[in-house]
Amino acid sequence: MRIVVGITGATGAIYGITLLEYLRSHDVETHLILSNWGKCTIELETNQTIEKVTKLASCTYREDDQAAPVSSGSFIHHGMVVVPCSMKTLSAVAHGYTDNLISRAADVTIKEGRKLILVTRESPLSAIHLENMLKLARLGVTIMPPMPAFYQKPQTIKDIVLHSTGRILDHLGIEHNMIRRWGE
Repeated sequence: MRIVVGITGATGAIYGITLLEYLRSHDVETHLILSNWGKCTIELETNQTIEKVTKLASCTYREDDQAAPVSSGSFIHHGMVVVPCSMKTLSAVAHGYTDNLISRAADVTIKEGRKLILVTRESPLSAIHLENMLKLARLGVTIMPPMPAFYQKPQTIKDIVLHSTGRILDHLGIEHNMIRRWGE
């Protein structure tokens, strides 16, 4: 299995890092696109280094590398997750503005009919944000803001992060035991 992961500068870099850690531990090939602001957010919000995060991926690309394999529809993958997804990236994808590799790879994912998940991070949401989300949802894009499930009785931030990461894995069709299922 091959998954493309984009990390933008929105708050919540830990979601992308946790997803990469899980995929690496389960031998899933990952192609990471890390935006410049994503790098800043990792440094501001976590104890991770950029070097350590990039080593979690099978391949890593700069956001300005429009010649990277993931920018082509001939690059076969099983899905792309932008986690976290900034409103800037959401807007770029919604309007086909492929000014960097994350928005280009997302655009290609849509045109090729592959799974695209945007883990959007913003609050409150403006009508512009909601319209962009609706436009993409109508195209089949999964809009998945990380929302804690309190029936899980989370005790730590990690519990909350694992729940959202587990839901991402569900939508990618990747089996896991990160979360307790309703009724279990």
